[in-house]
Amino acid sequence: MVKRHPTAKIKRILAHFGRGDALSERVRRTLVRSLYTQPTSLAIGALAGLCATSVVALSSDNRSLVLLSVLLSIIAITRIIAAFGLSPDDDGTSTRKLEIFYELGAFSYALVLGLIAGLSLLLRVGPQLEVLMIANSLCYGVGICARNAGRPAIALGQLALAVCPVMIACLIIGTLPFVTLAITITLLLPAMASITMNVFKVLRESISAAETSALLADRMQVLARTDVVTGLANRAGLNHAMVETLMDLPDGQMLALYWLDLDRFKEVNDLLGHPVGDRVLSEIARRLRAAAPVDATVSRFGGDEFIIFCEISSRKECEQLAARLLDEIVRPVRIDGDRLEVQASMGISILPEDGNDSDALMQRADLALYHAKVNGRNQICFYDQSMSRDLVRRREIEAELRSAIVNNELSIFFQPIVDLESGKIRAFEALVRWFHPQKGELKPDEFIPVAEETGVIVTLGNWITAQAAKAAAQWPDDVTIAVNLSPLQIKAPGAALGVLAALRDAGLDPCRLELEVTESVFLEDSQSTSHFIEVLSQAGVRFALDDFGTGYSSLGYIHKYPFSKIKVDRSFVSGPNVDRKSDAIIRAVAELGATLEMEIVAEGLETIEQVQAVRDAGCTLGQGYYFSRAVPDYLAAMLLTKERVTDDGRKLAG
Repeated sequence: MVKRHPTAKIKRILAHFGRGDALSERVRRTLVRSLYTQPTSLAIGALAGLCATSVVALSSDNRSLVLLSVLLSIIAITRIIAAFGLSPDDDGTSTRKLEIFYELGAFSYALVLGLIAGLSLLLRVGPQLEVLMIANSLCYGVGICARNAGRPAIALGQLALAVCPVMIACLIIGTLPFVTLAITITLLLPAMASITMNVFKVLRESISAAETSALLADRMQVLARTDVVTGLANRAGLNHAMVETLMDLPDGQMLALYWLDLDRFKEVNDLLGHPVGDRVLSEIARRLRAAAPVDATVSRFGGDEFIIFCEISSRKECEQLAARLLDEIVRPVRIDGDRLEVQASMGISILPEDGNDSDALMQRADLALYHAKVNGRNQICFYDQSMSRDLVRRREIEAELRSAIVNNELSIFFQPIVDLESGKIRAFEALVRWFHPQKGELKPDEFIPVAEETGVIVTLGNWITAQAAKAAAQWPDDVTIAVNLSPLQIKAPGAALGVLAALRDAGLDPCRLELEVTESVFLEDSQSTSHFIEVLSQAGVRFALDDFGTGYSSLGYIHKYPFSKIKVDRSFVSGPNVDRKSDAIIRAVAELGATLEMEIVAEGLETIEQVQAVRDAGCTLGQGYYFSRAVPDYLAAMLLTKERVTDDGRKLAG
């Protein structure tokens, strides 16, 4: 097996990144920089050379040696000034310029030093002075090879210029000791060349490896901050960009943070698959990049959420950009000939009026996004201080609601569902009431949405079912109990088993429990919903479709699931929009129910006229204030008792 040299591996990596030339230039710059490192050592070497040559020149009193010594002093001083004056870290000074300056000084100094040493031998200035110059010349040449190994040509050139005059002088003298010295110097040259080149290779490969590692680290950092699907900045990239922007932000400059969430994007993934979903996300990302300002940071925060962060000059400009971004998103997307319509909700916060740091801006844009979705989706919502107050209020309600469940502060009230033909109570609907020890009664509209958002609805719903089942077990066998279910309850693990356990603990026949679900349940998770309904239906539990007519009102739900009852929403019975169309809709639903042998319940009955109208339309059951408000369990029992006593009295009178 052929073992590749590390340099080849480095070259392959450089070729992979397409930056080999740039990397070589940086390596060369680093090697040249090594020539200028530790200028003190250069000054010490020059001082040693000056001392030696000065002693030789003064002791010999030779004019040529004195002139060469003066020239060496000038060169040495110039080199020291250049070493301290030229900075290799200055990008304005080219690498070639640094090399030329160093070469001129290095070669001239080595040559003059070598000439002084060689001339000292030829002039026979004395054994001691000759040894001083030979030693100085050879030591300088050997030492400079180690110091300047980063640029072998310079190092070996200095070595040759410093020792060759000595070698030539030895050969001219021709005595055996001097010839031997010349041969020794000749052998020194290739030996030092080999050592210098080896040091150079190790140094170059180390620098190349370090540079390559730095390139890889930079590349990995870019990848770590980039979303692989859209090519936008990811969460880490967004945080990095926001920190850098805020650090350099001039006083008084406004910034805007746009938080976008694609509405019902999960349906795209579920129906068409994640590959199509990714292509839609890529297209949305492309549009956002095109619509956003050039200096804006556009990021995919996660899933189907995007965040755009940029400077603005005014709130009006912010509104215009928000409208432009939303317009880009809602334009139809074509994937493989399919036309997809995507909508989005947007929350916006502005610096400095909504916060002075990235965390505050993101938190408040998130709150604004939440309100945009709650208010109907596909809209833009700016942060307002009231949103923070609402958040504090919701968190307070959440904590107090959890405590209320534990401390039995909640109560179950029961509203009768009446047979419109006979006037008898056929069932009760269980409704939760919260009587706070300090705040008094809290309306369900205040805490039920909070329970839905936070997941407390699962615990609350299970508690309501258990309490309602216990109360219903005390009623006559022909009276049933209806309990509303949340989509979260149905999706919770073991939801069906929890309902069956509540029935078992209460001793209530499953056929006397009726679970009311809205159409939104089927949009959330049809698989878990189907399993839930199937298990409980087999056990005898009945199901009712609540608020019929307000959602999608798909007849497919009625056909697919075993509903025994349909509840017509109160908006068709009472309220400002009730008209002939409402009556026609009720009649159509009632006829459908009669055909399918289902009970039809009219909600929100408040007057005798409304009762007569829905009865004439074909509804079989009614519920509303006309019959009774929701009452505690003991009053519900009294209503049933009173009804039974009245019936018994009529029978006796008959």
